[in-house]
Amino acid sequence: MFGLAKRMEEIYLPDQEQPIMLDRRSAALHLIQRVRDESHRFAITHHRALRGKAATRSRLEDVPGIGPARRRALLAAFRTMKGIREADVDALAAVKGMSRPAAEALYQALHPVQEAAAGEFLP
Repeated sequence: MFGLAKRMEEIYLPDQEQPIMLDRRSAALHLIQRVRDESHRFAITHHRALRGKAATRSRLEDVPGIGPARRRALLAAFRTMKGIREADVDALAAVKGMSRPAAEALYQALHPVQEAAAGEFLP
């Protein structure tokens, strides 16, 4: 295990204060640079994929009892997350494939109860 400083291409080993300096034209330095560049490319690609998944994730996925079929049915019935959020428990339960407990769990997930501190106003 070692670290490769980017500016001067110095190689730092654990427990050694002085870096190793390889000739800029050496094959060993070029190999180390390619390994570093590839690991950076892999990490960047992985993080972009994670960000992409997070951007397309629905709050419905976090509600127990709401799977892909119920998500599709809810979106077909209410068209948008705003429509689902504005629906009451009875309207949610009326969607084909929804049960009353699932509708209540969904309503609670989308409308968390906020407890007010003494004297605090909650809209």
